Amino acid sequence: MLTCGMIKAGRDLVGWTQADLAARAGVSVPTIQRLEDPLRGPLRASGATLVKLVDAFGTAGVRFDLTPERLTIVWTRAIR
Repeated sequence: MLTCGMIKAGRDLVGWTQADLAARAGVSVPTIQRLEDPLRGPLRASGATLVKLVDAFGTAGVRFDLTPERLTIVWTRAIR
């Protein structure tokens, strides 16, 4: 499950604005704003929306690994 902090951290890691993430995930900017709002957050989001976000981050090499002990955000970039 993604949290509002994880979404923002992922965006910050790759240098995306909310509009960038929205475009890459195929959702609206207000959706990203709601997902990053700690009072609303992704708990109310549909599974399909969260899959779109995870897929969008995946195209940039960002992966979220969540275990009961810790959260790891992994970013792999291709070296050219």
